[in-house]
Amino acid sequence: MRKFLAAAGAAAVLLPLAGCGSDAGGGSGGRTVTVHVGYQSKTINTVTAGTLLRSLGYFEQQLAALGRRDGNTYKVDWQDYATGAPITAQMVAGKIDVGSMGDYPLLINAARGQQLRQPTELVSVTGYNLRGGLNTVVTAPDSKLTGLDDLKGAKVSTSIGSAADGTLVRALQQRGIDPDKELHKLNQQPAVGASALQAGSVDALSQFVAWPGQLVFEGKAKALYDGAALDLPTFHGVTVRKDFAKQRPGVVDAFLAAQIQATDYLHAHPLAAARSVADATKLPAEVVYLYNGPGGIATFDPTLKPQLLDAFAEDVPVLASEKLVGKIDISHFADDSFVRRAVGAGYARQVASLANPALVHGTDPVCGGAVTDPATASEAWPAGQDTTVPLRTPTCLLRYLAAHPGKAAVRASYVPDALTGTRWFADRAVWAVDPAAAPDARYQPFTTPDNAADWLAKHPGARLVDFAQAVREVA
Repeated sequence: MRKFLAAAGAAAVLLPLAGCGSDAGGGSGGRTVTVHVGYQSKTINTVTAGTLLRSLGYFEQQLAALGRRDGNTYKVDWQDYATGAPITAQMVAGKIDVGSMGDYPLLINAARGQQLRQPTELVSVTGYNLRGGLNTVVTAPDSKLTGLDDLKGAKVSTSIGSAADGTLVRALQQRGIDPDKELHKLNQQPAVGASALQAGSVDALSQFVAWPGQLVFEGKAKALYDGAALDLPTFHGVTVRKDFAKQRPGVVDAFLAAQIQATDYLHAHPLAAARSVADATKLPAEVVYLYNGPGGIATFDPTLKPQLLDAFAEDVPVLASEKLVGKIDISHFADDSFVRRAVGAGYARQVASLANPALVHGTDPVCGGAVTDPATASEAWPAGQDTTVPLRTPTCLLRYLAAHPGKAAVRASYVPDALTGTRWFADRAVWAVDPAAAPDARYQPFTTPDNAADWLAKHPGARLVDFAQAVREVA
């Protein structure tokens, strides 16, 4: 891993240390060991190390097997948080052993651990998007804002220090907009920001999964900026206290083995996994499936890929500009020894693969033929059904919706952005039609007006079309 150094002036509060991975009893065996796990139930990019993992009980099963080998009794203390910052605070205080969070919070986790001499290490990845599509800027449904340039002078809610804030800052800088001087940025928890957007007290909200998708699905927002337009990787991962990993490597091994089990379950049973997460979080299952389903915005793979680790180089300057980290050396933050052992002999091959192991596939019942191209594969979730309908292209999906109109027939439908590949709800997408294209590729969806405008500029003769009109036209 490359060595990145950055400096900024923020200081952190030294918190009192308390025993963690706590023992009760004596001797080499026969102890009761409590493992404290911090996770973010509603940050559904981390479900394989949090919400889904907890509901499946795989970690407890792995610990029971470990206990049969070493004579200890293991218990798990699951602690749910809204963001990664409090997980880091508890880790450096010695009160959480294992945590999951996004790339920006991971860097802060590394910095705080070094600063307070309670080092942590990144041991696996949960979900990622190579282009940055997990973060989105949304605005009110009736807002007159159409792109980032319109944010000058506006009030924007975000969580400073999060990947969503980093996306906002870098996207504005690309447009020549100073995020500190040319707009009013409010540091708010995701739920607070969502409420502020609905109340009209902010003009836009920049957040991470699953907040943008949820607000858009519920008709409370529309997408203004697709993070994938940055074309920079974003990911979430698992961090552990280094002392804990050294003291109890078997527990870390058990956690990663369980994470891999949960990942395999998500790939094999995507709808059941979405429902499980929805039940635990009260998020709509349709929103969970948008991000975590086959071909979803998140790719779930626990390996530490160079492309993701190198992305830290892009993140450090943003955190430094926000004065959220002191001097930080992350050259030794990533430790792939645990996940390498958990994956086994195929680790190098899995690291090298960037393909999503779970893609929409099957036979298109409308246009015919196999659904094989992830750049165009679309999907409908019929109401009352436990399986989805794969479609080869967004145009084929529109034909399916024309034949099965209304929410009573289809509870959700999904299409990939023709420019960035970001999966989105078909009825919330911006649509364009190109009369010169092949019949099955005539209609193209986009998450945002900006993406649609960029595509239209390269396709003379194409034009915007309303979703309902597109459905009528294909019928």
